[in-house]
Amino acid sequence: MNAREIRTLPRSGLELTALGLGCSQLGGLYRPISWADSEALVDAAWSAGLRYFDTAPYYGYTLSERRAGQALSARARDAFSLSTKVGRLMCPDAGVQPGDDGWAEPLPFRPVFDYTYDGVMRSYEDSLQRLGTARVDILYVHDIGPMTHGDRHPHYWAQLTDGGGFRALTQLRERGAVRAIGLGVNEWEIVVDAMNEVPLDLVLLAGRYTLLEQTALEPLLDACLRAETAVVVGGVFNSGVLAGNGKFNYGDAPAEVVKKVQRLTDLCARFDVPLPAAALQFPFAHPAVASCVVGARSVAQLQQNIAWLERPIPREYWQALSDSGLIAAHAPVPKEQA
Repeated sequence: MNAREIRTLPRSGLELTALGLGCSQLGGLYRPISWADSEALVDAAWSAGLRYFDTAPYYGYTLSERRAGQALSARARDAFSLSTKVGRLMCPDAGVQPGDDGWAEPLPFRPVFDYTYDGVMRSYEDSLQRLGTARVDILYVHDIGPMTHGDRHPHYWAQLTDGGGFRALTQLRERGAVRAIGLGVNEWEIVVDAMNEVPLDLVLLAGRYTLLEQTALEPLLDACLRAETAVVVGGVFNSGVLAGNGKFNYGDAPAEVVKKVQRLTDLCARFDVPLPAAALQFPFAHPAVASCVVGARSVAQLQQNIAWLERPIPREYWQALSDSGLIAAHAPVPKEQA
């Protein structure tokens, strides 16, 4: 597996590198990061051949978009693909405090959910201003679904459907303002609902198709393959539990998850395979998966992620993984040695 490999999305023809840089860390997720270190991280990704960058207004309460835009400003715009997200308007609020929603140094803007036609259009235009660009390539609807909204989900879903949010996305695509539209979510069920409302070019799915969890396999990924809706995998380490930090779904990993991770770790040890390397390479075996976005706190961490993705893994490991019952019975695994 080569991190720089170019993947072409079937619906839009847009090209993404196999590995993309997720820019939540540029927004200071859990820990601060300086402007200089943010720029160095983007520069290192570029030097490594990565040409897909994903951000969102929510990351650092607009900080990530500003930093990503600044770091990419010297690059030829046609040389990379850029995605951001809609669904939250960032409203000025002097009461924002360090640590709000996990952002170490958030800017003084409070997120307010708005998936209406006007909300989507305003969010898109605001993002262009912060990014300092005339266009983004991909526009995702960010964090829609019952896991995010609980009892308020029907209200916000109605904003996307009856309120025109999906109509705004399709209009932006039709007039060439964006190349592709999709959802950026942590729950696969809402993607199925969205695919029944509007043709999606791709979906950024975090944490639901990983070495640890394949709940999205038959309900969603197979449907995406049939519909030519590409899948970008996020959260490949399931909040870090597959990289050794003990976190799962943004909290402490429960006992049953810790137990399964230990079994995966033991299997990796038999073949001298780092668990994070297996975690990064596993999703690419499904033909619907076009790319994987990973975040990094430093240049060294980014380089480690690339090394894990490109590390050769013996065929025998993947066969043992299939035979172990640790993954879904029908989950594909890489066929060749990486």
